[in-house]
Amino acid sequence: MDSVIAITMGDGAGIGPEIILKTFLGNEAEHINLLVVGDLVILEEVRKRLGHGGIALNGIRSMDQAHWVSGTVNVWDMQLLKLEDFQPGEVSRKAGDAAFKYVVEGIRLANEGLVAAVVTAPINKEAIQSAGHHFAGHTEIFAAYTGTDNYAMLLYDKKFSVIHVSTHIPLADAISTLNQARIERVIQLAQDSMKKILGHPPRIAVAGLNPHAGENGLFGKQEIDIIKPAIENMKAKGLDVSGPHAPDTIFLRALQGAFDIVVAMYHDQGHIPMKLLGFDSGVNVSVGLPIIRTSVDHGTAFDIAWKGMASHESLLQAIYLAERLAP
Repeated sequence: MDSVIAITMGDGAGIGPEIILKTFLGNEAEHINLLVVGDLVILEEVRKRLGHGGIALNGIRSMDQAHWVSGTVNVWDMQLLKLEDFQPGEVSRKAGDAAFKYVVEGIRLANEGLVAAVVTAPINKEAIQSAGHHFAGHTEIFAAYTGTDNYAMLLYDKKFSVIHVSTHIPLADAISTLNQARIERVIQLAQDSMKKILGHPPRIAVAGLNPHAGENGLFGKQEIDIIKPAIENMKAKGLDVSGPHAPDTIFLRALQGAFDIVVAMYHDQGHIPMKLLGFDSGVNVSVGLPIIRTSVDHGTAFDIAWKGMASHESLLQAIYLAERLAP
């Protein structure tokens, strides 16, 4: 049998079930063996409400029960949620708890070699934390459950890509904890990940932290004291890396083709341009893990959940990238 890619269902109250079903409805990934880790009863209800009768749902608990045929959704049925446990479009502790457990199960399947990669539909951070799971997001869950310390969030799009020195921490902490060793590790992760994606070594640009990349110390000295030395060390190792570049122009230069990936210093510095230019096509990749994990680059979209309005394009691109990266 060809390798299998798992898709975790995400928060059942969000758009995860809907975009997963749309992926199968269009047969755009029918050449890939996809296993949905979630709850069969929720997917059945969404299928019914949205009129997706053209696809079949097959609940399984072992791989030999799967039917790898076009139009069939194989569901690793966790049996965690009931329809009365939550309302579509609303934050729910039970839905958050289930979403967390889908992810943990996906990681287990990957760790045991039953799936080649894990693609994640969106979770709601408030919901999972209300259920007692104190993680800032998917990246941190995957790192904890794979015992990984050296990891980063990478946002990939065919137009350009971004990798982050820090993500889900307060902006004040992102600035105060900035250090040369972490920047060097992220530059190396950018090198290793993009070489695998592109098939050749990437051109890496490093953004500054301050306006105008500090303007030679006028607006801050982190570029001089921390970022520049990290870049020089990685250049000495043979990497094609430059900077620190002014943050207000470097993403435009990357979009125009000057660079393959930008190293952003903090969450919003990288997320804002990516979501502006690649909201539906961007893919979130957790790099540095021992398993392959990709994800949609958007949230649970409670305002349109279960209404048939959500785009599945980011999920489809996440599946394609997972297939490309999988061993």
